Amino acid sequence: MSIVLACDLGGTSFRAALVDDTGAIRAQHAIAGPASRDDSAGGSEIDPDAWWELLVKACIALAAEAPALFEAIGAVAICGVTRTQIFLDKDGRSLRSAMTWKDTRSDALAGRLREALDAAHPESAGVNAFHPLARLAWLREQEPEVFGKLACLLEPKDYLNFRLTGRQASDPVSMARLLAAAASHEGSHLLAAAGIPAAILPAMLEPWEQVGPIQTGLPAPLARLAGKPVFCASNDTWAAVVGLGAMREGFAYNISGTTEVLGVVGREPARAEGLLTVDWRGLFQLGGPSQTGADTVSWLLALLGRDDAAVGQEIDALLAGQRQPQPLLFLPYLQGERVPYWDPSLRGALVGLNRRHGPTDLAFAVLEGVACLNRVVLERAEAAIGRAATEIRFGGGAAANPVWSQIKADLCGRPVVVAASKEPGLLGAAIIAFTGLGRFASLADAQQALVTVARRFEPDPARTLAYDALFALFRRAEDALVPISRDLVAAAQEDGPLAGLARHASATASLHAD
Repeated sequence: MSIVLACDLGGTSFRAALVDDTGAIRAQHAIAGPASRDDSAGGSEIDPDAWWELLVKACIALAAEAPALFEAIGAVAICGVTRTQIFLDKDGRSLRSAMTWKDTRSDALAGRLREALDAAHPESAGVNAFHPLARLAWLREQEPEVFGKLACLLEPKDYLNFRLTGRQASDPVSMARLLAAAASHEGSHLLAAAGIPAAILPAMLEPWEQVGPIQTGLPAPLARLAGKPVFCASNDTWAAVVGLGAMREGFAYNISGTTEVLGVVGREPARAEGLLTVDWRGLFQLGGPSQTGADTVSWLLALLGRDDAAVGQEIDALLAGQRQPQPLLFLPYLQGERVPYWDPSLRGALVGLNRRHGPTDLAFAVLEGVACLNRVVLERAEAAIGRAATEIRFGGGAAANPVWSQIKADLCGRPVVVAASKEPGLLGAAIIAFTGLGRFASLADAQQALVTVARRFEPDPARTLAYDALFALFRRAEDALVPISRDLVAAAQEDGPLAGLARHASATASLHAD
């Protein structure tokens, strides 16, 4: 029996597991992730050393729980959240806090960049507040001293691999946007045009290639793993798609964790408005990450005064209630949006409220609103590829909820298939490690051997017809409310006409207190 240490650094938690070569998780430990420091200017930062501390703590727990299995570890693979930049100097020290996937401070600068960059370059149109090029240009403009010392840019899982092995490396999937910006197109080079040196890119490895052996001198119990290989792996979405068995032509995937990610996998590259086309090493994905997902459920529970530490039980209780005949529409853009709109100024809305609506109606509206966004992405991807997805492989915490699975199947009109593993990211990381070790000839073989299906949800024709009507109204609501969202955000800026309302509310509260 072979054992690998698989880790999944997510947006809100860090999970580590000891996985055997049948795909079974033999021991597992989860730790809440460090909270990002978010501010009103759109900043969102995390100290990268906090992620290293989580890895060490998780390994301490695993070694205590299953000492014999920990000693049997043959390799390590870590997948992790992407669109998060860690800035290192020439000695490998972190220059500042990491900018997380939520950071929108570069929004205005991204607009100026797009106007200045060569429009013929295929990556120019995709430069926005979430693009690493815009983040780097912001750093160059706002923190020139830090930028002047920048020697290497890493993603979170790359930083952990670096701390384990001493080698700075990444993979072409996680670094796709920056590599695209670095690539020359008819003499145009976006990095150079933005004043960003290409030398900050680390070495590029395939996800199943070895970064290096674990170095000596690490804190216990990692010291006991010295010499064991660490495989490069990739971002958490790519690994989870592998863990769902969806890394196959014609399949769609939907990962619903803190945020929602949906895409369709094809053999040839295709492009669609607002979607990311990423080379997935022999296959191509068309889709990408949103800013919304299961986090909207946590928001709803907090709004209703429910226990958001027991999300599954609470949402089940809400969905079990009586629903009103007239449904609500929910636009799920609570933090702006990435795919497919790339607009940090989008805002959420509940449309159609009446006096009889209650918590159950709100719960269904939230789940259906996220599923409507799924359908927008799915329709654009399928139209570009020229074929319907055969099925949607559904994973992440939300996949445990059969009601949400059925809603997605009915609203998208495609079978939704939930894999047996409740941790597709961990299983995907383990598959990467076993493939790298030579246990399987390819990722395809490893998926075939280790991924099993738990449940399949077929679209119900009657509900699908009703949801077609709801989806049409959802799209009309988007079109009507997008301009209002942008005006609200602009008006609430420091010099905007609505800026004083928060201060006025504080003063009013003081009067009531007196």
